[in-house]
Amino acid sequence: MTKYLMFQGTSSHVGKSILTTALCRIFFREGRRVAPFKAQNMALNSFVTADGLEMGRAQVAQAEAANLLPRVEMNPVLLKPTGNATSQVIINGRAVGVMSAAAYHQGYSLKAFEAVKAALKKLSAEFDTIIIEGAGSPAEVNLKANDIVNMRVAKFLNAPVILVADIDRGGALASLVGTLELLDDDERDLVKGLVINKFRGDVNLLLPAVEFLEKKTSKPVLGIIPFIEKLGIDDEDSVSLDDKISSGGEINIAVIRLGKLSNFTDFDSLAGESDVNLFYATQPDELDAADVIILPGSKNTSEDLIWLRGNHFAEKILQRTQDAAIVGICGGFQMLGEKIFDPLKTESNHAELDGLKLLPIETTFTAEKFTRQVTIPEIDFEFLSNRIVSKNLDGYEIHAGESNLRGEKIISRGNIFGTYVHGIFDNDDFRRKFLNAVRLKKNLPPLQSVRNVRAEKQKNYERLAKIVRDNLNMNLLAEIMTTS
Repeated sequence: MTKYLMFQGTSSHVGKSILTTALCRIFFREGRRVAPFKAQNMALNSFVTADGLEMGRAQVAQAEAANLLPRVEMNPVLLKPTGNATSQVIINGRAVGVMSAAAYHQGYSLKAFEAVKAALKKLSAEFDTIIIEGAGSPAEVNLKANDIVNMRVAKFLNAPVILVADIDRGGALASLVGTLELLDDDERDLVKGLVINKFRGDVNLLLPAVEFLEKKTSKPVLGIIPFIEKLGIDDEDSVSLDDKISSGGEINIAVIRLGKLSNFTDFDSLAGESDVNLFYATQPDELDAADVIILPGSKNTSEDLIWLRGNHFAEKILQRTQDAAIVGICGGFQMLGEKIFDPLKTESNHAELDGLKLLPIETTFTAEKFTRQVTIPEIDFEFLSNRIVSKNLDGYEIHAGESNLRGEKIISRGNIFGTYVHGIFDNDDFRRKFLNAVRLKKNLPPLQSVRNVRAEKQKNYERLAKIVRDNLNMNLLAEIMTTS
């Protein structure tokens, strides 16, 4: 019989994803057949599975921690905000349309719950343990009636719930007590324990608060998880962008923080390099010091292209084309081209827009969305007066729109290149050759050492699992899972 455990939070970004990841690795190491699950994600950071289906990035990391290939049943509903209180709705990995928040929450979400139940049934038939992540807070009373990701899931499975609070942001005790107070009696009964996350300092000083919580709520505190520096695990929440900057390196990389920025995990591996100082630029003057300027992916390329011009980023990029490397990924790649055509007006009211005219491509948006994993046998192109040659690059594509690429995966011109391939910088050999080309332009010697990003991720999962295991009452957790 499948055992379930669910993490819900007092708010977003309290650590539900990370604790789910940790438990996936812990139970995998114990020999269980464990899988992660999140009924519904709202995020612009997504991934494409081997069968071309789209899902949230957090469940990808959790699947990796459980030694599994990501599959769409782990995240059957994905909402990708498009602006103006609307989102693209993705069910079982395929887009079904764009809906307003009101239309989705008041009418469609309970239909989407059918996909949630089907995914849970399939996973439950294959795995002995499922670790479930909620979203936001279960006490958002304005959304509760049609919520399909928190207590509706817990009640459907009769799953024990662990409520998580982030003490680093303050108010953890009040948020735990208040959240429980706002739950219905049957929902409160499903909460079997509390976790205080991201604690800094002497745990002994917190023990009186723990005693108060347990007395006030009649719920055990299962653990106090310390704040973990440099976690190194993919996140899908843009709240975490401030945690992803790096400093101290000789190469300054500016990623423009677009209004509809998506798939920012594309640059985590760059930020982890010792010779890189990576930051997210919110003002055009920040590009003045950049050796590399990256236009990232966008959920709405047309609107972000207009945003670039309106906020003077386009002007600054064109000023820097002679002395900085310019890189475009997916939507950013489309912006670097000559023209963007949108005859169906899928992204804006503009049927045609001029690109930045830095690369010889034109893009036409279509109703079809392309989602696929890709392997590039070899790339060979000129960049910053150097040739970059690399083999067997893996990545994935998520884009609406076709460009005249003539089968090429990378289009380059001097110190500018663009590609549709997300995750291209996760390829270790290519990433180092790219950075070494920048180093040579700066008259710095190339570095020979090449990091193994995939091996580092595995070490990070092990590190996270050990910290959580050492600070969580695993015996009580096992009892909760057994008796619920």
